[in-house]
Amino acid sequence: MKKYNFNAGPSILPREVIENTAKQLLDFNGSGLSLMEISHRAKDFQPVMDEAMALIKELLNVPEGYAVIFLGGGASLQFHQVPYNFLVKKAAFLNTGTWANNALKQAKFFGEALEIASSKEANYTYIPKDWNIPADCDYFHITTNNTIYGTEMRKDPDVKVPLIGDMSSDIFSRPVDVAKYDCIYGGAQKNLAMAGVTFIIVKEDKLGKTGREIPTMLDYRTHIEKGSMFNTPPVVPIYSALETLRWIKRNGGVEAMDKLAHQRADLLYGEIDRNKLFRGTVAEEDRSLMNICFVMNDEYKELEKPFFEFATEHGMVGIKGHRSVGGFRASCYNAMSVEGVQALINCMKEFEAKH
Repeated sequence: MKKYNFNAGPSILPREVIENTAKQLLDFNGSGLSLMEISHRAKDFQPVMDEAMALIKELLNVPEGYAVIFLGGGASLQFHQVPYNFLVKKAAFLNTGTWANNALKQAKFFGEALEIASSKEANYTYIPKDWNIPADCDYFHITTNNTIYGTEMRKDPDVKVPLIGDMSSDIFSRPVDVAKYDCIYGGAQKNLAMAGVTFIIVKEDKLGKTGREIPTMLDYRTHIEKGSMFNTPPVVPIYSALETLRWIKRNGGVEAMDKLAHQRADLLYGEIDRNKLFRGTVAEEDRSLMNICFVMNDEYKELEKPFFEFATEHGMVGIKGHRSVGGFRASCYNAMSVEGVQALINCMKEFEAKH
């Protein structure tokens, strides 16, 4: 039976990315050594790093003056590293979910972290629209996609202060106007690579302005200067990122990924809205194209476990919703096929017919 991976992260990767990376684990570039055991300073690995950085810039149309670096620690480390490098006195935050709230909390170690708007009172079921950013803020931080709650901002906001975005779960799924941001970051384990590496796109001339001394490892300039090789980088995740970036380019770039994201989401949300058993959990205008959350309608609540078991038996993997929302979550990242979404829809229709 074919299985379809709807896990929220670590999540689905293109099959050819997995296979090509696996080959290099056995013998990297014909060297007779595994990718897992080579030196990051080996002459064969430097081109991997260079090409991966170049492809990020190409696929996202990154303007001149921005650096791309790969680090460890996940997006959670960036909740510290961003304010270390950018926060002087005060930063503004749009609180749209768990990760946005965590970024806000960690920034308080470095200065004032101002929550300008929040949807917490409604269990993060919408993206706040009416907010005002004080002009004296050092930056405005947003989380563009909220994996747990299923909301997403697919347009880059126009603001009058520096903008910083956590794009862990929707990067490369849509065109991004990088020039609007001073920094974009994210964990790779959704649309970019296996877990273990974090990407950062940062405007170089905005660094070194805080007036504070920054520990060497937490200073973005350290890693820019050393080409992400100040210390040993996670070579296998970076290689898998390279293979994914190549795959995105071969398949039409982020514009094509954006089109597929809409196609998948239109199909699945259409079934959620049609099917008598289910309903969506967030405001329609803020529905995520990456993490599609839905629950049983109240009168069919007792069918939640049976549907989960039924879908699992039919090859649907990872569709259980986060405990904060309940129900179901179908994560439809770039590597998810329309076929996979249709298979889930068929399960929903068949289960409806039975009940």
